[in-house]
Amino acid sequence: MRRSKYRRASDSTWFSGRRRVIAVAATLAAFGGIVTVTQISSASTNDGTKSALAACDNLKAGGQTKLSTQTRKDTYTTNNGTVTQHPDDGAGDVATTEQVKARCRDWVMKNVANTNADRRRGGGRGNGGNNNGGGNNNGGNNGNASAPASAPASGAASAPAGNGGDNGGANNGGGNNNGGGNNNGGGNNNGGGNNNGGNNNGGNNGGNNGGAAPSTPPPGAGLGILTNSCDTSNLPQHDGFQKGDRCVSTEFGEVGSAANNPSLLITQAPRQVNRNTAFTLQVSTRNLIRDRFLAAGQGGYYVESSVLQNGLVRGHFHTACRMLANTNSAPAPDPVPAFFVATEDSKGGATPDTVTIQVPGLPTAGTAQCASWAGDGSHRIPMMERANQTPAFDIVRIRVR
Repeated sequence: MRRSKYRRASDSTWFSGRRRVIAVAATLAAFGGIVTVTQISSASTNDGTKSALAACDNLKAGGQTKLSTQTRKDTYTTNNGTVTQHPDDGAGDVATTEQVKARCRDWVMKNVANTNADRRRGGGRGNGGNNNGGGNNNGGNNGNASAPASAPASGAASAPAGNGGDNGGANNGGGNNNGGGNNNGGGNNNGGGNNNGGNNNGGNNGGNNGGAAPSTPPPGAGLGILTNSCDTSNLPQHDGFQKGDRCVSTEFGEVGSAANNPSLLITQAPRQVNRNTAFTLQVSTRNLIRDRFLAAGQGGYYVESSVLQNGLVRGHFHTACRMLANTNSAPAPDPVPAFFVATEDSKGGATPDTVTIQVPGLPTAGTAQCASWAGDGSHRIPMMERANQTPAFDIVRIRVR
């Protein structure tokens, strides 16, 4: 499993023994209502921390994006204040450059600086032994140290900080193999994986002893993201087959520009049909090259990152019809639909075209919901440049008599 270079730092204190941190500056910075206290000292601000802070100084706010025309611009609530509505997916709540930098600096001091201090003290909470994946070699050659948190959030779901470290325990870790050394910090053989006994070994339990702190904060630093990798998950790794309760480590991949993002429309569908009578749907796609399809039954589910060709997503599209028990509440998600196909015909592109989908008939009287949606090589709805773009999908309802 590919390891993220960002992990949760230990929550050890800043003050201990001879390596006591002498805080020489405490700056209270207020930017647009965001207050950030940044403690910088000659002891804790080492090269890694300085590099990370320098990266924060280079950040810029994303700026305003196009917003919908009829939607309210500010966050509001409905249902007697119990439901929060975020117009345009929060795109209208624009951060300033100074707010972005302040959040970033705060994240660095909480994660990178603390991690460096832990490393100098010899490993924070490294307890190794029982949590180092079991076995004789876990946390040793393969269970190397990790960098700070994958998520800067407080209270984020994360593996315990610093399990493993230099303490090793029995034959686990110990010596020069735990953190540092040749295999430290990241890489295919670091922590986790098949050689380290599951999810609670090596990587997550290698602690913060060795390996360099990241010089660049992760995307979303300071926003309180829960996690950005499977390193913090207790679930087994997804294996490409249709299984739930797994963690998918496949990277999202490439996202195109807004003008090149896929769109889809059901252009023709009957209003009503008879039971067990064939009918057709006309589906038009734009900006979708329909030449990538990895069979889920062959282990091709959620395993391929999104890939662009001349700025366009390579993938396919799906069409499904299911019967609705009623039209007053969301249907149960787990029953299989009456009809489902994935369409791959090596056609499509920037120019809209239309594909005819043959539905062999629906066996039950009632209301059918027929939907079509684009998919990338791993069957996911393609990503979009902006949060407030409409995904490439469409739905119609058909009366079945």
